[in-house]
Amino acid sequence: MKPWRVWAVARKEFIHISRDPRSLGIAIAIPLLLLILYGYALTLDVDRVPLVVWDQSASPASREFISRFGGSRYFALVGQARNYREVERAIDASEALMALVIPRDFAAHLESGRAAAAQLIVDGSDSNTATIAMGYADAVVQAYSQDVTMHQTLQTGGPALKPPLDLRARVWFNADLESKHYIIPGLIAVIMLVIAAMLTSLTVAREWERGSMEQLISTPIKGRELILGKLLPYFTIGMLDVALAVLMGELLFHVPLRGSVALLFGTAAIFLAGSLALGMVISIATKSQLLASQLAMMLTYLPSILLSGFISAISNMPKPLQLLSHLVPARYFITLLKGIYLKGIGLEILAVEAGLLSVFAILMVALAHVQFKKKLV
Repeated sequence: MKPWRVWAVARKEFIHISRDPRSLGIAIAIPLLLLILYGYALTLDVDRVPLVVWDQSASPASREFISRFGGSRYFALVGQARNYREVERAIDASEALMALVIPRDFAAHLESGRAAAAQLIVDGSDSNTATIAMGYADAVVQAYSQDVTMHQTLQTGGPALKPPLDLRARVWFNADLESKHYIIPGLIAVIMLVIAAMLTSLTVAREWERGSMEQLISTPIKGRELILGKLLPYFTIGMLDVALAVLMGELLFHVPLRGSVALLFGTAAIFLAGSLALGMVISIATKSQLLASQLAMMLTYLPSILLSGFISAISNMPKPLQLLSHLVPARYFITLLKGIYLKGIGLEILAVEAGLLSVFAILMVALAHVQFKKKLV
């Protein structure tokens, strides 16, 4: 392999990128734009659940009960209803996700020491959000019930009751339970894979469509030199994208980076090399820019979103999909990123994922080298 030949191809690709603002925009602007859009738009947090209340009791006890919901950061009181028709209208119009209905005998039952009933109506269209909101509501009700029981006991002169179990939760790695700390590292992996594969999927196909491949084939340049030369410019741009994404995560989204920066960029370089080589394989196989871009999107975006553990846990997927997810390289890189970002762990724990990522990169580069032939057919 002649280094000056590799540099000649790389220089040619750099010049092409600099003269084509669209390619440069795809390489730099789009990853940052996607990170901003997904970072702000995609959230798994359930806060300020809109709640409408129908208080038939209109008593101090019912108002105190309602204030527990209004004082929680998880609920937002959006209105009062006077009948079930208004409750139904609020939920149908998506003005409220939940409705709290307090019966007339609510206060009387509490004062007499009997169990008081209250109805919670939940919009289950979004089952995940509804389940989380119901959990919040249950916690509010349990806290209120405990306070009422203790107050009644003290009024009757009995000993103060203590809960039989004192559970004190301590959250590690993401103490505030903010979903963006979980999402942003995964976004970096997904965006890198999609953009990298799309960029290099056009390189060789572009040479065939423009008729310049015949000129390259007639030169003494070898296949591996051509592939490496075409990968180098996009690898440089890709690492620049990684640096910008890390800075945005730190400065814009305030995602803590607890682990090694060197390990982060090292594993990113391996993943980027494999992703670029995957795009090169697609470009060599299709020889058409349109087909190559469509195939690159299909082979990278959907698997990396659905089968990498980015949004939903792989353990919750059906068994066949769990097995299929082992073929998705983003799965291993996302595990690495979350481990480095959130837990601050290193290769002593993440060695398997780093090894599998290296195998992916080696296989893609080798496949691109084997697939490319200096022939016109």
